[in-house]
Amino acid sequence: MEELQKDLEEVKELLKKASRKRVHDMLLAEKNKIEKEIKSQPLPKLKAETSEEEKTPSTGYTVKINNYAWDQSEKFVKIYVTLTGVQHLPAENVQVHFTERSFHLLVKNLHSKNYSMTFNNLLKPISVEGSSWKIKTDMVLILCRKKHEEKWECLTQVEKETKEKEKASYDTSDPSEGLMNLLKKMYAEGDDEMKRSINKAWVESREKQAKDLPIDI
Repeated sequence: MEELQKDLEEVKELLKKASRKRVHDMLLAEKNKIEKEIKSQPLPKLKAETSEEEKTPSTGYTVKINNYAWDQSEKFVKIYVTLTGVQHLPAENVQVHFTERSFHLLVKNLHSKNYSMTFNNLLKPISVEGSSWKIKTDMVLILCRKKHEEKWECLTQVEKETKEKEKASYDTSDPSEGLMNLLKKMYAEGDDEMKRSINKAWVESREKQAKDLPIDI
Protein backbone atom coordinates (compact mmCIF):
# COMPACT_ATOMS: atom_id res chain seq x y z
CA MET A 1 0.00 0.00 0.00
CA GLU A 2 2.76 2.42 0.87
CA GLU A 3 4.61 1.71 -2.39
CA LEU A 4 1.45 2.30 -4.44
CA GLN A 5 0.96 5.67 -2.76
CA LYS A 6 4.50 6.66 -3.68
CA ASP A 7 3.95 5.57 -7.30
CA LEU A 8 0.75 7.60 -7.44
CA GLU A 9 2.47 10.75 -6.14
CA GLU A 10 5.24 10.38 -8.71
CA VAL A 11 2.79 9.90 -11.60
CA LYS A 12 0.91 13.01 -10.51
CA GLU A 13 4.15 15.02 -10.58
CA LEU A 14 4.95 13.75 -14.07
CA LEU A 15 1.42 14.63 -15.25
CA LYS A 16 2.00 18.25 -14.26
CA LYS A 17 5.14 18.36 -16.36
CA ALA A 18 3.86 16.41 -19.40
CA SER A 19 3.46 18.67 -22.45
CA ARG A 20 2.77 16.09 -25.19
CA LYS A 21 -0.77 14.68 -25.40
CA ARG A 22 0.32 11.08 -25.94
CA VAL A 23 2.56 11.13 -22.89
CA HIS A 24 -0.14 12.90 -20.86
CA ASP A 25 -2.73 10.24 -21.78
CA MET A 26 -0.35 7.39 -20.88
CA LEU A 27 0.38 8.93 -17.49
CA LEU A 28 -3.30 9.58 -16.86
CA ALA A 29 -4.14 5.94 -17.64
CA GLU A 30 -1.36 4.82 -15.25
CA LYS A 31 -2.70 7.17 -12.58
CA ASN A 32 -6.21 5.69 -12.86
CA LYS A 33 -4.78 2.17 -12.75
CA ILE A 34 -2.84 2.86 -9.57
CA GLU A 35 -5.84 4.49 -7.91
CA LYS A 36 -7.94 1.39 -8.67
CA GLU A 37 -5.25 -0.83 -7.17
CA ILE A 38 -5.19 1.27 -4.02
CA LYS A 39 -8.97 1.07 -3.65
CA SER A 40 -8.92 -2.71 -4.11
CA GLN A 41 -6.37 -3.16 -1.33
CA PRO A 42 -7.90 -4.56 1.92
CA LEU A 43 -8.06 -2.12 4.79
CA PRO A 44 -5.45 -2.73 7.49
CA LYS A 45 -6.88 -4.90 10.25
CA LEU A 46 -7.27 -3.42 13.67
CA LYS A 47 -5.30 -5.20 16.35
CA ALA A 48 -7.57 -7.88 17.73
CA GLU A 49 -5.44 -8.27 20.80
CA THR A 50 -3.28 -5.82 22.61
CA SER A 51 0.26 -6.75 23.39
CA GLU A 52 1.10 -8.28 26.74
CA GLU A 53 2.62 -4.99 27.78
CA GLU A 54 -0.58 -3.09 26.92
CA LYS A 55 -2.80 -5.66 28.63
CA THR A 56 -0.92 -5.53 31.89
CA PRO A 57 -1.61 -2.35 33.83
CA SER A 58 1.47 -0.63 35.06
CA THR A 59 2.36 -1.74 38.56
CA GLY A 60 3.84 0.30 41.34
CA TYR A 61 6.52 -0.67 43.80
CA THR A 62 6.98 -4.05 45.47
CA VAL A 63 5.75 -4.35 49.06
CA LYS A 64 7.60 -6.69 51.42
CA ILE A 65 5.19 -8.86 53.41
CA ASN A 66 6.02 -9.03 57.12
CA ASN A 67 2.70 -10.14 58.62
CA TYR A 68 1.79 -13.81 58.52
CA ALA A 69 0.63 -16.67 60.71
CA TRP A 70 1.77 -20.26 60.72
CA ASP A 71 1.03 -23.64 62.21
CA GLN A 72 1.90 -27.22 61.41
CA SER A 73 0.53 -30.70 61.05
CA GLU A 74 2.38 -33.97 61.05
CA LYS A 75 3.33 -33.58 57.39
CA PHE A 76 3.13 -29.85 56.60
CA VAL A 77 4.23 -26.46 57.83
CA LYS A 78 1.45 -24.02 56.85
CA ILE A 79 2.01 -20.29 56.34
CA TYR A 80 -1.04 -18.01 56.09
CA VAL A 81 -0.57 -14.69 54.25
CA THR A 82 -3.49 -12.25 54.25
CA LEU A 83 -3.88 -10.23 51.02
CA THR A 84 -7.26 -8.61 50.41
CA GLY A 85 -8.73 -9.47 47.01
CA VAL A 86 -5.98 -11.92 46.01
CA GLN A 87 -8.62 -14.45 44.88
CA HIS A 88 -9.57 -12.14 41.97
CA LEU A 89 -6.11 -12.27 40.38
CA PRO A 90 -5.25 -14.62 37.50
CA ALA A 91 -3.65 -17.77 38.91
CA GLU A 92 -0.33 -17.00 37.18
CA ASN A 93 -0.03 -13.75 39.18
CA VAL A 94 0.60 -15.73 42.37
CA GLN A 95 3.85 -17.70 42.38
CA VAL A 96 5.79 -19.53 45.08
CA HIS A 97 9.30 -20.86 44.46
CA PHE A 98 10.54 -23.58 46.82
CA THR A 99 14.01 -24.92 47.57
CA GLU A 100 14.95 -27.47 50.21
CA ARG A 101 15.56 -24.77 52.85
CA SER A 102 13.63 -21.72 51.56
CA PHE A 103 10.57 -20.39 49.75
CA HIS A 104 9.74 -17.12 47.97
CA LEU A 105 6.21 -15.80 47.43
CA LEU A 106 5.52 -13.21 44.70
CA VAL A 107 2.07 -11.73 44.06
CA LYS A 108 1.93 -9.55 40.94
CA ASN A 109 -0.28 -6.55 40.26
CA LEU A 110 -2.60 -6.69 43.27
CA HIS A 111 -4.16 -3.22 43.55
CA SER A 112 -1.35 -1.93 41.25
CA LYS A 113 1.37 -3.24 43.58
CA ASN A 114 3.52 -6.34 43.79
CA TYR A 115 3.90 -8.21 47.09
CA SER A 116 6.76 -10.49 48.07
CA MET A 117 7.84 -12.60 51.02
CA THR A 118 11.03 -14.66 51.36
CA PHE A 119 12.01 -17.18 54.02
CA ASN A 120 15.61 -18.38 53.82
CA ASN A 121 17.36 -20.94 56.01
CA LEU A 122 14.22 -22.79 57.11
CA LEU A 123 14.57 -24.67 60.37
CA LYS A 124 14.42 -28.08 58.68
CA PRO A 125 14.50 -29.31 55.06
CA ILE A 126 11.29 -29.48 53.02
CA SER A 127 10.26 -31.47 49.96
CA VAL A 128 10.20 -29.19 46.90
CA GLU A 129 8.00 -31.57 44.92
CA GLY A 130 5.57 -32.09 47.80
CA SER A 131 5.18 -28.38 48.63
CA SER A 132 2.44 -26.22 47.10
CA TRP A 133 0.20 -23.21 47.63
CA LYS A 134 -3.50 -22.40 47.52
CA ILE A 135 -5.34 -19.15 46.82
CA LYS A 136 -8.25 -18.61 49.18
CA THR A 137 -10.51 -15.64 49.91
CA ASP A 138 -8.19 -12.76 50.88
CA MET A 139 -5.40 -15.24 51.64
CA VAL A 140 -2.53 -17.25 50.19
CA LEU A 141 -1.87 -20.54 51.99
CA ILE A 142 1.67 -21.91 51.55
CA LEU A 143 2.13 -25.60 52.29
CA CYS A 144 5.70 -26.69 52.96
CA ARG A 145 5.91 -30.48 52.95
CA LYS A 146 8.18 -31.66 55.76
CA LYS A 147 10.96 -33.96 54.62
CA HIS A 148 10.94 -35.58 58.05
CA GLU A 149 7.76 -35.77 60.07
CA GLU A 150 8.94 -33.99 63.21
CA LYS A 151 7.81 -30.94 65.15
CA TRP A 152 9.21 -27.50 64.26
CA GLU A 153 9.76 -25.09 67.17
CA CYS A 154 9.92 -22.13 64.78
CA LEU A 155 10.21 -21.41 61.05
CA THR A 156 13.87 -20.54 60.56
CA GLN A 157 17.27 -21.38 61.98
CA VAL A 158 17.80 -17.70 62.82
CA GLU A 159 14.66 -17.66 65.01
CA LYS A 160 15.87 -20.76 66.83
CA GLU A 161 19.31 -19.25 67.51
CA THR A 162 17.75 -16.01 68.76
CA LYS A 163 15.49 -17.90 71.19
CA GLU A 164 18.41 -19.97 72.46
CA LYS A 165 20.48 -16.83 73.11
CA GLU A 166 17.62 -15.22 75.04
CA LYS A 167 17.11 -18.39 77.04
CA ALA A 168 20.83 -18.61 77.85
CA SER A 169 20.88 -15.02 79.13
CA TYR A 170 18.24 -15.93 81.76
CA ASP A 171 19.39 -19.48 82.46
CA THR A 172 22.00 -18.93 85.17
CA SER A 173 22.97 -20.98 88.22
CA ASP A 174 21.96 -18.05 90.43
CA PRO A 175 18.14 -17.54 90.21
CA SER A 176 18.43 -13.93 91.37
CA GLU A 177 20.89 -13.22 88.55
CA GLY A 178 18.46 -14.63 85.99
CA LEU A 179 15.69 -12.46 87.43
CA MET A 180 17.97 -9.42 87.32
CA ASN A 181 18.75 -10.05 83.65
CA LEU A 182 15.04 -10.32 82.89
CA LEU A 183 14.29 -7.06 84.72
CA LYS A 184 17.08 -5.29 82.87
CA LYS A 185 15.68 -6.43 79.53
CA MET A 186 12.14 -5.39 80.49
CA TYR A 187 13.43 -1.99 81.64
CA ALA A 188 15.42 -1.44 78.42
CA GLU A 189 12.53 -2.39 76.14
CA GLY A 190 9.63 -1.04 78.21
CA ASP A 191 7.78 2.26 77.96
CA ASP A 192 7.83 4.99 80.64
CA GLU A 193 5.05 3.31 82.64
CA MET A 194 6.93 0.01 82.67
CA LYS A 195 10.13 1.74 83.82
CA ARG A 196 8.31 3.51 86.64
CA SER A 197 6.78 0.21 87.80
CA ILE A 198 10.16 -1.54 87.79
CA ASN A 199 11.81 1.34 89.67
CA LYS A 200 9.03 1.29 92.28
CA ALA A 201 9.31 -2.50 92.73
CA TRP A 202 13.09 -2.16 93.02
CA VAL A 203 12.87 0.53 95.73
CA GLU A 204 10.24 -1.41 97.69
CA SER A 205 12.34 -4.57 97.46
CA ARG A 206 15.41 -2.71 98.81
CA GLU A 207 13.39 -1.20 101.66
CA LYS A 208 12.02 -4.64 102.62
CA GLN A 209 15.53 -6.13 102.56
CA ALA A 210 16.75 -3.30 104.85
CA LYS A 211 13.95 -3.94 107.36
CA ASP A 212 14.68 -7.65 107.45
CA LEU A 213 18.38 -7.22 108.18
CA PRO A 214 19.35 -8.14 111.79
CA ILE A 215 20.27 -5.18 114.00
CA ASP A 216 23.75 -5.34 115.54
CA ILE A 217 23.82 -4.51 119.28
